[in-house]
Amino acid sequence: MFTKSNLLFLYVETPLHAGSGSGMGGIDLQIQRERATAYPLVQGTSLKGRLRAAIREKNGWPEGSAEIAALFGRAEDDGDGGGSYAGCVSPGDAKILLFPVRSLAGVFAWTTSVNVLARFRRDALAAGLSIPWQLPAPLEKGQCLVAAGSALAIGDQVVLEEFSYEKRVDEGVGAIARWLAGNALPGTAEYDYWRNGISSRLVVLAEDEFRDFTRFSTEVVTRVKLAPDTKTVQSGALWTEEYLPSETLLYSPLLAGATRSTNGVTWTADEVLDRIRILDGSRTQLGGDETTGRGLVHLRFLDREVRL
Repeated sequence: MFTKSNLLFLYVETPLHAGSGSGMGGIDLQIQRERATAYPLVQGTSLKGRLRAAIREKNGWPEGSAEIAALFGRAEDDGDGGGSYAGCVSPGDAKILLFPVRSLAGVFAWTTSVNVLARFRRDALAAGLSIPWQLPAPLEKGQCLVAAGSALAIGDQVVLEEFSYEKRVDEGVGAIARWLAGNALPGTAEYDYWRNGISSRLVVLAEDEFRDFTRFSTEVVTRVKLAPDTKTVQSGALWTEEYLPSETLLYSPLLAGATRSTNGVTWTADEVLDRIRILDGSRTQLGGDETTGRGLVHLRFLDREVRL
């Protein structure tokens, strides 16, 4: 039984392809998306496997060790009669929180919506965490909310991609930005610039418009396979691949319980979370195309005593 919880934030540093298999539209290899909202996500099974490998490497535990089995479970009998059993860590799907979009002023904006913020707030409160900011009021099409002193504004407008929005200054956006800077963006020194700048780049969009950006403003790359002898493109070996862009921010609910007594490792739920939090501030690789430098993400766990 899971008795403790936390949130894990994943900041995408290089374009991330968590694939869904063959595509049905104009993109051959699409990213994973929620069925109802079409928002991008990284499925919890992918995240769990990556955390398992990263924790094993961080601690120097051998594959099949009792500690790894206690945390993440055991799929089959290894011959000593131990059998299979479930782990005591359950990462949820990594959901979208901030999505970067090209801006006419300020280079790029971190976009979100009231719908996305409401889901994040619900997940955080369900995990027993305190969120001090309130949700903005719903927006009409063509409007956006920014903080005072936004770098995105051109007069009374904000222009994202080729779309213009009526700017509305809202103090609540500044409060959300400050909270994200203190709790969600990576806390290491190389991210000082990004934490200091989030208030001037954050924009809250109407729900339909945010969804459309997450559907149509991802990175799409055309790739080829070369024949080894001639170094020319092999016949039929050309495809398109979709990526979540760099600077995307995702979050995943993380549940933990005490270890099971079947494997001799006895950790409380708090101790289990501590074993996972060893990855706080580290980098790992998610999704495909590892050998081309794709999918590098920075991990940050939410402090139990959150920063306002």
